Amino acid sequence: MKKKQHVIDRIEPGSIAEEMEIEPGDILLSINGKEIEDVFDYHYLINDDYLEVLIQKPDGEQWELEIEKDYQEDLGIEFENGLMDDYKSCHNKCIFCFIDQMPKGMRETLYFKDDDSRLSFLQGNYVTLTNMKEKDLQRIIDYKLAPINISVQTTNPELRCKMLNNRFAGDALKKIDLLYEAGIEMNGQIVLCKGVNDGEELERSIRDLTKYLPYMESVSVVPVGLSKYREGLYPLEPFTKEDAIKVLETIHKWQKVCMDSHGTHFIHASDEWYLLAERELPQEENYDGYIQLENGVGMIRLLLDEFRAALKELLIEGAEDVSKENHRRSIATGYLAAPFVKQLAKECMERFPNYDIRVYPIRNDFFGDRITVSGLLTGQDLEAQLKTQELGEKLLLPCNLLRSGEEVFLDDMTLDELKTALQVEIDIVKSSGQDLLEAMLF
Repeated sequence: MKKKQHVIDRIEPGSIAEEMEIEPGDILLSINGKEIEDVFDYHYLINDDYLEVLIQKPDGEQWELEIEKDYQEDLGIEFENGLMDDYKSCHNKCIFCFIDQMPKGMRETLYFKDDDSRLSFLQGNYVTLTNMKEKDLQRIIDYKLAPINISVQTTNPELRCKMLNNRFAGDALKKIDLLYEAGIEMNGQIVLCKGVNDGEELERSIRDLTKYLPYMESVSVVPVGLSKYREGLYPLEPFTKEDAIKVLETIHKWQKVCMDSHGTHFIHASDEWYLLAERELPQEENYDGYIQLENGVGMIRLLLDEFRAALKELLIEGAEDVSKENHRRSIATGYLAAPFVKQLAKECMERFPNYDIRVYPIRNDFFGDRITVSGLLTGQDLEAQLKTQELGEKLLLPCNLLRSGEEVFLDDMTLDELKTALQVEIDIVKSSGQDLLEAMLF
């Protein structure tokens, strides 16, 4: 069997790897005499305070390096393949899968369905456990890798088989028991589908998952995303305001139970539920340290609090650096966040009346108007809905509109193409409230 080639892509400046003259293009062959299967092995093996690292140079010369370091200190190496192995694709056919709801003709990578447990640790992805072999599970336990993020959907085995269209999906839930018994920290996710896993099934799932406390640290409940491309797929309906109210009542009831018994809220509703139900967002302390932030749980609360704290600090310290000239700027975002961004723009303009900040909610014509998050907006929708607007000196866009590390929108329109079409300077704003305030004013 051919040995795997782990080609080094980047060396962190000032790192151990740089000190040892390891360079991009070198190949990692082994650590302490052991071949590296993937990123699981690599991160486990480098935790020792003494390492023997075998490197192969591009000319074929091999270097055996002896490294003494602090326990768990990183070497500062990044690889061409982040997993150091092939990606594992998903074998499920979930009734709620968003990839199945995308139109034809988009770039190939957008149609790849991953269900790779290693991405759970590297990128925070949620995995169904159906694609996890016993060997993978045992390595997580042996290496004490945590937390692992699990797409639960339901704890009813028969219903889970139906929702994932996988006859092994119910049995895969038993792996949660093994992770719990090994003390592995977990986070869960429930994608709620109307008439499928809501109501009594949601009650059952929450009740069952509380048994895994404290190792199951949190569970989020998010509404299914429904695009306009659902022809031939399982018939799912959007949630109504009344549905959202019932979901929140269930979650709030169980939050109280979990707080009383374990001192944590445990079960969390994503921001969409509060907006759909027209209920006030919870305060910061209800989010248990924003442990489910990437699932849209508390993102708006955090944005509001960070922005207001930054604005207060700016006013206390003195705002001499803020321009005294008149300025007009614009912000485009999804329908979900737009009312809150408008409120923050208003608060900013009340403090700095020489600024005119306009917020434009962008309707998602590409995927359908049921999709309201900014991260699924396309360049063509931005262009079509902003080209007749007065955008001022510059347009602010949230960073989640672009592909990670690139200046390309979901529909492959580039940032430069949008700038040319709109004839305006565009600032990409990071996710924090302070970044938003600074983009508005500076």
